[in-house]
Amino acid sequence: MPKLNLSTRDITQFLQPEHCTSTLEQKLSPNFARSTLRLTPSPYITEKALAKRWEKIGQFTDQDILLDQQTLQNASLYNKNIEHFIGTVKIPVGLAGPLRVNGLHAKDDYLIPLATTEAALVASYNRGAQLITAAGGASAMLINEGVTRTPVFLFESLIDAGQFVAWVVTQYDHFKRIAESTTSHGQLHDINVNIEGNHVYLIFEYRTGDASGQNMVTIATNEVFHYILENSPHTPEEAFLDGNLSGDKKANSHTLRHVRGKKVTAEVHIERHLVEKYLHTTPEEMSRFGQVTTTGAALSGSIGVNAHYANALAALYIACGQDAACVAESAVGITRMEVSKTGGLYACVTLPNLMVGTVGGGTSLPSQKACLELMNLHGNGKAKSLAEVAAVLCLAGELSIVGAFCAGHFSRAHQKLAR
Repeated sequence: MPKLNLSTRDITQFLQPEHCTSTLEQKLSPNFARSTLRLTPSPYITEKALAKRWEKIGQFTDQDILLDQQTLQNASLYNKNIEHFIGTVKIPVGLAGPLRVNGLHAKDDYLIPLATTEAALVASYNRGAQLITAAGGASAMLINEGVTRTPVFLFESLIDAGQFVAWVVTQYDHFKRIAESTTSHGQLHDINVNIEGNHVYLIFEYRTGDASGQNMVTIATNEVFHYILENSPHTPEEAFLDGNLSGDKKANSHTLRHVRGKKVTAEVHIERHLVEKYLHTTPEEMSRFGQVTTTGAALSGSIGVNAHYANALAALYIACGQDAACVAESAVGITRMEVSKTGGLYACVTLPNLMVGTVGGGTSLPSQKACLELMNLHGNGKAKSLAEVAAVLCLAGELSIVGAFCAGHFSRAHQKLAR
């Protein structure tokens, strides 16, 4: 009998002899029986629809846990944020800080609300925040912003595609008027063209003001998209509103040199004695760790190099009403640590893909609004500040976790706080 390779052994441990052909067919075949768990037709939040949903699910769990009195009183506030509503989930929120930010837009000491169920996370960011503040704060600079939607048009030939592009490039001003007629916050900033054989991708880039802007740019681009289909002298054979070139909710390398959302870079200069006091290690050890793990990131095929931006961003996004799925793209970036000329530590982060807003989305829901208000970052004119704060928060987390690895404290902290 031929020797099984590892992947074959892995499969066979699940497909044991008792899973014979007839059993597999019985277990895995489609089941067309009518489900007893069908939801009410209406997805909206009404007293009647809510009661009917709980008639279905009340046997499985305690209604008061998900639909407490405060949630019930505020239920109508969620109508623009969710469908088939049944209640709310309470996630623990902790504070990290004070975090001193010396930014172009954010210039203050901040207490950062972080929503998470991961022990040791808030403690780690709190330590990094206090270190940054003790060092005089981190400098932060928002250097670019833009949110994209990328419709694609399919033609029979490259000739047709080329003629289509020749028409498109004459239409920018008209496209801009159409797109901006749909929004009070958004501005069409640029249109780029990508030709791939007989397919044409148009990259519509917007400035979205204080909103994160994914829905905004979708609605605006949809209007232009239909105008193109109705008025182009070169009719595509097929077309789709998005051709997956935008990077929406996906890690991608394009944004490392460009932008999606808000691009921020932040740095801090930390004297040696502060590294030793707060992190119990040395600038040399942290710099060396950065070099080794950069190689590790390259070997793993990582997009960018960072320790754990996703921890900070997921906790901040959930607390503050951001689209948590955007962490998939926002957590792309680069961390760098070096020994400074004076023997201290220089550390910086660059995040080109921060999808944050202070209006719209979930930012005005009761708990999420309260978290933004803790930082004085709710409402118009605050999104650029929130992006700079988010970047410095990531920097705090990078300092803390690298320090923990260098000092041999990483596992010990989790054992102490998670058990």
